[in-house]
Amino acid sequence: MKSTIIGIAGGTASGKTTIAKRLYDEASKNGSVALIKIDDYYYNKDKIPLNESGKRNYDHPDSYDSTLLFNHLNDLKNNIAIDKPIYDFVSQARANKTEKILPANIIIVEGIMAFAIPKLRKMYDIKIFVDTPDDIRFIRRLTRDIEIRGRSLESVINQYLESVRPMHHAFVEPSKKYADIIIPEGGYNDVAFDILMSKIEKLQR
Repeated sequence: MKSTIIGIAGGTASGKTTIAKRLYDEASKNGSVALIKIDDYYYNKDKIPLNESGKRNYDHPDSYDSTLLFNHLNDLKNNIAIDKPIYDFVSQARANKTEKILPANIIIVEGIMAFAIPKLRKMYDIKIFVDTPDDIRFIRRLTRDIEIRGRSLESVINQYLESVRPMHHAFVEPSKKYADIIIPEGGYNDVAFDILMSKIEKLQR
């Protein structure tokens, strides 16, 4: 089986997950597809680097076990199934269980640091960057973290200012230059989505 790996990057709350999920759902109708979220490859809390204020910095490339992900992508390309970790954001550690991912024709990899880590970037056959204005991304993240993750307004704002925003400008935004395709305005850009699906459908024939 020949696999095509599609990397999807972009800032926090840019719409990466929406695009990745839409592509996965649609492409699965015509062939085998695997979806991998880079966030599942976070290190346990004790190995996450600290920011300048001494807090854990989950927005730095060194927060991820990129070697494990790199090896897993190599395995999938060589038709070897993997046991993907599952990250528990409550305990800030990997869960005891894993998820079996089988080799697939299309492998979608999604995460903010998808292009910022060189050895991962080299694995992608197609690189997509989801480009959404900072203010919209911040509002989306604020709403998500308060309503879904039960965080306080103050904690979300502090994290954004201390690590999310500076790490975005240091690593995520510069990685946009590596993209083959840039999708403006997030996950509901139907024109861009249709173009991507046309490409994927050709790869699945």
